[in-house]
Amino acid sequence: MRPENQSSVSQFLLLGLPITPGQQGVFFTLFLSMYLTTVLGNLLIILLIRLDSRLHTPMYFFLSHLAFSDISLSFVIVPKMLMNMQTQHQSISYMGCISQLYFFIHFAALDNFLLAVMAYDRYVAICQPLHYTTIMREGLCALLVAGSWIVACVHALIHTLLLVQLSFCADNTITHFFCDLAALLKLSCSDTFLNVLVIFTETGVIFVLCLGIILGSYIRIGTIILRVPSTQRFFKAFSTCGSHLSVVFLYYGALAGVYFSSSSWGSKDIIASVMYTVVTPMLNPFIYSLRNRDIKEALEMCVNRVKFFKQQSLNPLVAARSTVR
Repeated sequence: MRPENQSSVSQFLLLGLPITPGQQGVFFTLFLSMYLTTVLGNLLIILLIRLDSRLHTPMYFFLSHLAFSDISLSFVIVPKMLMNMQTQHQSISYMGCISQLYFFIHFAALDNFLLAVMAYDRYVAICQPLHYTTIMREGLCALLVAGSWIVACVHALIHTLLLVQLSFCADNTITHFFCDLAALLKLSCSDTFLNVLVIFTETGVIFVLCLGIILGSYIRIGTIILRVPSTQRFFKAFSTCGSHLSVVFLYYGALAGVYFSSSSWGSKDIIASVMYTVVTPMLNPFIYSLRNRDIKEALEMCVNRVKFFKQQSLNPLVAARSTVR
């Protein structure tokens, strides 16, 4: 018998996380809490950057887009995963799976580009401080972000269009908790040589380029600092780059865990996938808020404003009660 092709595959079956039925409730609560923390934490970062004029700088402009990308990446993956855990209905439609794959690739790539852009921004700030405002002008910042969005869109579109050309076998079980490209290619009955070739070439070039910009920027920063060693200079550079470096290590560490830990999908790969789709977007706001004085001051000012307006709204009520008495 000929295997069923793409036209007969109306849905896929997501196996989900390797947890026992008795632990479903605990993990559902855990991942729901992490998802809400991700959304609220990143929204708070975006809100603070919009409200505080002191944060209207290139670094925080890029950070606001990174926060939005993290929210979107979590939204693409986590709600479906939570619904599957709660309802035990593991299926996802063919179009739903393709859509999830496209947006996952898009926002994962966007994170990659934004981290590279932020590394370049830190390089200019430390290595060319006198020319920082001239180089990192508003037009260039907007162009870098727009370019990141466009290239991420094209990158995701290439892999998605190549995937929809494939035929799929009768076995439609995806050994993952979301529609991952590598897992989908394993289900195909078609020749996936072109898909794999594009993954290793186009994706490899993007990965090496972004990582090269990040490493090159920080190597140059380290060279400048070591040229004239100074404790004060070192701590100033660390306070400027510490948050970004932490996010870079977290992001690329989780990514390496997914694609280089083993040749076949297993529990280690799924844990690594959870790290960069759920944990990393949740931790980013904490990393930038706990280790960033500007964000702390903006948060404190926002809290004081809320207290002030609350007090102002209560004063008329107190005055009215006193008048009645």
